[in-house]
Amino acid sequence: MRRIEIKANGLTFRALAEGEGPLVLLLHGFPDTPYTFRELIPVLARAGYRAVAPWMRGYAPTEIPVDGNYQAVSLGQDAVALIDAIGGDDGERAAVIGHDWGASAAFLASLLAPEKISRFSMLALPHPAQFLMALSGSYLQSKRSWYMYFFQLPFAVDAVRSEDFRFLGKLWRDWSPGFEPPPGLLEEMRDSLKEPENTEAALGVYRALFDPARQDPERTKLQDELAARTPECSALAIVGAKDGCIGVEVSEGMEAFFPAGLERHVIASAGHFLHLEAPGEVSRLLLEFLNR
Repeated sequence: MRRIEIKANGLTFRALAEGEGPLVLLLHGFPDTPYTFRELIPVLARAGYRAVAPWMRGYAPTEIPVDGNYQAVSLGQDAVALIDAIGGDDGERAAVIGHDWGASAAFLASLLAPEKISRFSMLALPHPAQFLMALSGSYLQSKRSWYMYFFQLPFAVDAVRSEDFRFLGKLWRDWSPGFEPPPGLLEEMRDSLKEPENTEAALGVYRALFDPARQDPERTKLQDELAARTPECSALAIVGAKDGCIGVEVSEGMEAFFPAGLERHVIASAGHFLHLEAPGEVSRLLLEFLNR
């Protein structure tokens, strides 16, 4: 995989890239980096796709936005701008694969620019409305999501950074029980967040959820408008039965939110980082979806 630089949506993004052909944009979540797709990128390249996986806004070496905005819709706007900046193959629309917050970005990008996206896949994330309903109505999911509330505290950045980011390593293990991250993966994550402002950026997506002072009114208005839309392209959702971050039950019935079509697959042996825990099965499902 080679590293490339892309200027999009007022930011300079760095990304991993491999292959030639129709564009597949891969968007990582929290707390992670493009190396989370280390198993998938070569598979896509060999299958005739151009796979590009950027470091998301605020994750080094991608720039930190000057306005400090980390609302979910901003991540979706980044995805659309990246597709424009990279350019598709012979004018074809791009496919987008996202994990965790990257899945939220992929979903929102499909609403923002349906003419630019052929299909998208959400890994380890239900429809956003389902998650919000579970967050307010399910004790079990609220318990799983304790870290979201913890990140609102003023000392959360220091707590996350303490003992060489031990906090985030424990989150990984809680979210994917019994899974040992591949060598170097957590080190890459720590390097991406090594400066306090990068850690602040990574937590910013959670803080923007609950704090109006961290929200841009125009983006909030746009996000509210998007809530009334449904994707116009087909979608694929893959979740892990052992996910310790978002319970597998939260995504049940999500097909109803996708009138253009959605396939949902549950991987019994995997947790939140399912694309690393079961790379063969996830790659197979994604290729079958992309090749249709």
